[in-house]
Amino acid sequence: MHIHILGICGTFMGGVAQLARACGHTVSGCDANVYPPMSDQLRAAGIELTEGYDPAQADLFPDVFIVGNAISRGNPLLETILDRGLPYTSGPQWLAEYVLAGHWVLAVAGTHGKTTTSSMLAWILEHAGMSPGFLIGGVPQNFGVSARLGSTPFFVIEADEYDTAFCDKRSKFVHYRPRTALLNNLEFDHADIFADLAAIETQFHHLVRTLPTSGLIVANGAEASLQRVIERGCWTPLEWFNRKEGYRVEGDEVTGELILHGPEGEIARTRWALTGDHNRANACAALLAARHVGVPLEHGMEALAAFEGVKRRLEVRGNVGGITVYDDFAHHPTAIATTLVGLRRRVGRARILAVLEPRSNTMKLGTMKARLPESLAEADAVFCHAHNLGWDAAAALSPLGDKASTYDNFEDLLTAVAQAAQPGDHILVMSNGGFNGIHGKLLARLDQH
Repeated sequence: MHIHILGICGTFMGGVAQLARACGHTVSGCDANVYPPMSDQLRAAGIELTEGYDPAQADLFPDVFIVGNAISRGNPLLETILDRGLPYTSGPQWLAEYVLAGHWVLAVAGTHGKTTTSSMLAWILEHAGMSPGFLIGGVPQNFGVSARLGSTPFFVIEADEYDTAFCDKRSKFVHYRPRTALLNNLEFDHADIFADLAAIETQFHHLVRTLPTSGLIVANGAEASLQRVIERGCWTPLEWFNRKEGYRVEGDEVTGELILHGPEGEIARTRWALTGDHNRANACAALLAARHVGVPLEHGMEALAAFEGVKRRLEVRGNVGGITVYDDFAHHPTAIATTLVGLRRRVGRARILAVLEPRSNTMKLGTMKARLPESLAEADAVFCHAHNLGWDAAAALSPLGDKASTYDNFEDLLTAVAQAAQPGDHILVMSNGGFNGIHGKLLARLDQH
């Protein structure tokens, strides 16, 4: 089968492309912006990439076009496909039919932590010798790729609540038919497609409705929103975590100690490289999900000791003159605050310079702007790239006073950060996109200084 993917360089669609190639299909694709690391992964897999959406690509006559959810009506190639009656489908639908069918699917859902928790879960299974397949919206350091087919029936997937495609407005995760579902947390996000939190809870309810009675739901007991989802109907065994009377993970930020507690007391302890209460909750969820497919909790803890994290999750990109530059995917106030708190615990009283690109659809709409000042409270200085926003970033960040500054021009932003940085500083760059390659450019500028 020859498939041609529209929007191939997104983390999800790029993963679908790699899985299709591993299945033996001929794969090609196009995107408006082709940039690493996904472009490198795709080319390494022998996948031909085309820049842009020229309608002439319809003459490739693949067996099917797979249309990514970033593709909207009005896209010239999509309009040609529709006008000519050419075969097309969505990424989640194709994945469900050609990859996930017949697998034991472990789906990781939630507003935050999906990528890290999926990576933990896949690594725990790998460490146990189970060679799982996976599709993750990031690159786990233990694997070096965001997707692989695997050699056993087990498949870990990051289960996104965003809509499927222009022609299918259900959440992606309803296509996956998991046997093990992990519900990590749930708060309002994706303001471009959801009216309120209740609308997202309905989609999670739809996911719960797809699980078999022989499956398992692992859910965060500290989340009232997930409690409401379960109360709407649940036909599957349920394991709550993050409750004092049940399973929870505690730890020490300084020593890196990790302690798993269960209903009967302490179960196991180890040391690991990650920090933060959020990552300890992620770990607890991953351990319980892995146990459902046969990995003892103690063995899961051993795997976490060797877990190396995920690219773009507080990833160190370089150090110049005692100044450390980090890359992080945080693009929601909760994630921004969590990342900054984690970094603060790591660096103590050292200065943190936060560099933010509000790039997600929700952020561009300004829905979360009132929460930004509080989320950035741990930073000593804030630099915001305010280009192409529909709201006044300077006004939104004004509660931070002199420590916040905004820039419409990228070069002006780059210059300001480089000039402000001092030896011993930690520069945290937060964006869910490429951010004009700021990490490398900033390190080069610091080296010049």
